[in-house]
Amino acid sequence: MEIIFLGTSSAVHSKERNHPSIALKAFGDVMLFDCGEGTQRQMLHTKVSPMKISRIFISHLHGDHILGLPGLLQSLGLQDREEKLTIYGPRGLSKVKDAIYNFGYCKFDFPIDFIEIGTEIIEETDEYIIRSQSVRHNVPSLAYSIEEKKKPRFLREKAIELGIPVGPAFGRLHNGEEVEVNGKIIKPEQVLGEPRKGIKITYSGDTRPCEEMIELAAQRGIADKFHFPGFMKGKQVYETFRDSDVYVMPSVSEPFGISPLEAMQCGVPSIISKQSGCAEILDKCIKTDYWDIHAMADAMYSICTNEGLYEYLKVEGIKEVDEITWEKVGLRIRKCYDETIERFNKH
Repeated sequence: MEIIFLGTSSAVHSKERNHPSIALKAFGDVMLFDCGEGTQRQMLHTKVSPMKISRIFISHLHGDHILGLPGLLQSLGLQDREEKLTIYGPRGLSKVKDAIYNFGYCKFDFPIDFIEIGTEIIEETDEYIIRSQSVRHNVPSLAYSIEEKKKPRFLREKAIELGIPVGPAFGRLHNGEEVEVNGKIIKPEQVLGEPRKGIKITYSGDTRPCEEMIELAAQRGIADKFHFPGFMKGKQVYETFRDSDVYVMPSVSEPFGISPLEAMQCGVPSIISKQSGCAEILDKCIKTDYWDIHAMADAMYSICTNEGLYEYLKVEGIKEVDEITWEKVGLRIRKCYDETIERFNKH
């Protein structure tokens, strides 16, 4: 499996991050999850061929997740695509279809299926299973899960001990078929190891904290990697901070953001975006551009592995936040006001 991030931004894109879209190359197929504006252009910078996309999974119908569809479909038509394309999405997808077919005098000479779905198994083969799950948003929204069905390991030595000749019989047994050797029936379970878990990928799209996503994570066996606290207040907030190693606020345009100060007050090293309001007053933290996911990942790794950096940000962060008081802020505002009046009077 190979995951290609074509867009990781939200409603507001940047020079470095496109609107949401992720391609998955697996099982001899290319699947696309969401198709934000500019998705097909992003593919030019990768080894993803739009012509090889077999299915598109739309999480919800907000513009930043679907506005790349009309252009992509028209480009596929211009490239003389013949293979069927299947597009899955939540309730309302049929209206998107109508809009696309009536937009820009477009005509498609290849079959396109638009299928509205809810919580269900979308497709199951011997190799994988694809599920959808309704989640909470202010419009109908879906999460998707792709799970590999991994075959048990073939026990070659055990097969040879049973007198099975090396050759096609090995493959048949590994595929679950019985074989006959010297008049004796050999069953697959005699030469196969324990069941193996395959790779599991879950794409959530946009969702509020909800039980459905918790259950989906649990079903996929990844619940221990996530914590879904929901809304917290008072003591709960500080207990959560004290259980954390790093606080990250990758805000696009947060006017201020009080939570980094709360985290630093609890001794939690913090990473914030340069674009957030609190970046103007905080120095004892790490600041990155909100779109620079690599810098953010490097910062998280450094804090978790560099004990000196961790201790410095922890201790100095507490000192810095303790120095921020309403009285000092008021004096700074008063000073700014006085200087402005003084300059005005001079003119």
